Amino acid sequence: MSNLTRALFGAPLLLAALPAFAQQAPDPRDDIVVTAERLVAEAIQRVSETPGGAHVVPATDFDEKVAVSLRDVLAFSPGVYAQPRFGQEVRLSIRGSGISRGYHMRGLTLLQDGVPLNLADDNGDFQELDPAFLQHVEVFRGANALRFGSSTLGGAINGVTPTGRSAKGVRLRVDGGSFDTIRGLASMGYADARGDAWLAIAGDSSDGDRDHARRKALRVNGNLGIRLNDDVETRFYASAQTIRQELPGALTYATARTAPKTGNFAGDQARDIDSIRLQNRTSIAIGAGTLDVGLFLNAKQLHHPIFQVTDQNSTDWGSYARLDQDFGMFGFTAGITARFGSVDSRRYINIDGERGAPTFQADLTSRTIDAYAEGRVRPLPNLTLIAGAVYTSGLRRQEQSFPLVTTGRATFEQISPKLGVLFEPAADIQLYANYSRSHELPGFIELAQIASFVPLDAQRGWTAEVGGRGRIGPLRFDVSLYRANLDGELLQFSVAPPTIPAATFNAGRTRHQGIEAGFDLDLAKWARLRQVYQYSDFAFLGDLQFGNNRLPVIPEHVYRGELRLGSADLHLSPALEWVPRGAWADYANSFRADGYVLFNLSAEAKIDDRFTLFADARNLANRKAAGDVSAVVTYVPSGAIFYPVERRSVFAGVRAAF
Repeated sequence: MSNLTRALFGAPLLLAALPAFAQQAPDPRDDIVVTAERLVAEAIQRVSETPGGAHVVPATDFDEKVAVSLRDVLAFSPGVYAQPRFGQEVRLSIRGSGISRGYHMRGLTLLQDGVPLNLADDNGDFQELDPAFLQHVEVFRGANALRFGSSTLGGAINGVTPTGRSAKGVRLRVDGGSFDTIRGLASMGYADARGDAWLAIAGDSSDGDRDHARRKALRVNGNLGIRLNDDVETRFYASAQTIRQELPGALTYATARTAPKTGNFAGDQARDIDSIRLQNRTSIAIGAGTLDVGLFLNAKQLHHPIFQVTDQNSTDWGSYARLDQDFGMFGFTAGITARFGSVDSRRYINIDGERGAPTFQADLTSRTIDAYAEGRVRPLPNLTLIAGAVYTSGLRRQEQSFPLVTTGRATFEQISPKLGVLFEPAADIQLYANYSRSHELPGFIELAQIASFVPLDAQRGWTAEVGGRGRIGPLRFDVSLYRANLDGELLQFSVAPPTIPAATFNAGRTRHQGIEAGFDLDLAKWARLRQVYQYSDFAFLGDLQFGNNRLPVIPEHVYRGELRLGSADLHLSPALEWVPRGAWADYANSFRADGYVLFNLSAEAKIDDRFTLFADARNLANRKAAGDVSAVVTYVPSGAIFYPVERRSVFAGVRAAF
């Protein structure tokens, strides 16, 4: 480990010790009134200081939905491509991040309460982030996520859970419906002058909308906050999950269009997760800002029968520090996150979902350290200039002990700067522009392929973005235009017969450009139209094999609209999702899926101050179409690479607060 790396890791630990000097007891008569609305408003204020695409999704935007996955949370988030595959499995992409990954997630930093959920090698999953627990979600696209130390093309998504102050009392929720789905949530919050506590438990069971897609999960999430004095608060977080999910697999295009209920029983493929996360965050008021320091530990067991039975026991831990200061004309953010991970990885022959003879064993160790800083200067009251950078040091090491004894090792050092400008020509209107570099380090899925540990470079790119957000009369808007020129984009593809993990390579030059737009229009006191539109133009640039072909997976145009009719106490919301033309299925651009339109309907009725009823109906016309695809080099009709859109379903439930 270099001296610089040691210094970077040691800084958060040193800062974490600062609260020990603050031992003044709080005044028990002093109380703090904190509501979910206030915390959402503070998050929106942080967005307003960002010279680029960013927004906040409060839980009230998806309360009436049966929010099984992040797709239900982010469906109306400008620039976020969230396409369900099955159950809680979602393709999650911003600006084409992780475009070729047909499973898991890459190219995004996913956080809960400001702490990364990604493993230390930057690969990640999202099944452990249950929307039922979330108070609001913060989305920072591209380099606008620098405040979280994110350096990726896609940016960061931070799910924020309630506290005992923002969710006092007892809250209950029960919903269910199609496919024998039943879900429940119970939470309790308490607060006094000295501290607060919040605890929630959620259960989920469903047969799924396809054969061999049953799932069940039990999750517990909570936090405890203690005010050490007027300027210092420390908060402890804990969560535990047990998740069982059958994998129905991908289908041929013909099957996805005619018999989407079909599932793949071969090998009894599944993904079973048991995990626990512990973390501490201490917030210290310093002058006109705050210092956040913390520690975290994630332990996870994965039992994953796929082409073979994959068993992994992983432990990730680390520390972080983030300092925010605002002196009026000048402000800055600086921080560091150090993550370390170890994985005991084993594979066996898959005999109907059970372990057969061993085929592979290795110990994986990783380290990712992100240090970042951003300065803000306001030469005029309505003009802000921003400059910043993020530095990443990474290590990936595999020590294979079976069937061969080999060692693979890769190290990375990357730095990415950012420049931005934020201009407010009028009240409630912001215009912005930024130019930034991004970098993404390969993880073990890319490096530790079947045969050997392969050499890969980091993915790098420069992104230019212009846009604006605000309100003009009854119209609220959020629009960004971006162009990212990438070098060494990490692409994957499956070949026939399928090989998993698929081959990964650094492409030559590629370009991701597009439009991210959101429009909310108040048509009347009783009518609001909510819309998002996404244009995605992703292509090779003079590639030796693929020329200027478009990259597969994400369609060019996606539109979603929802018309909310009624009042806060009683409303009906018809909605549609329109994909005029489907995505290319292959790099050769020989086959493109057809487009589709889905019609949905949701409703909510507030019975009194305690009880609220809601209903959520999807794909009312029972349209059969391919919603997602795992890319291949050249499409063949027999290739099972498509996931169908959700089948027609109806759910209903009740929320209660005491």
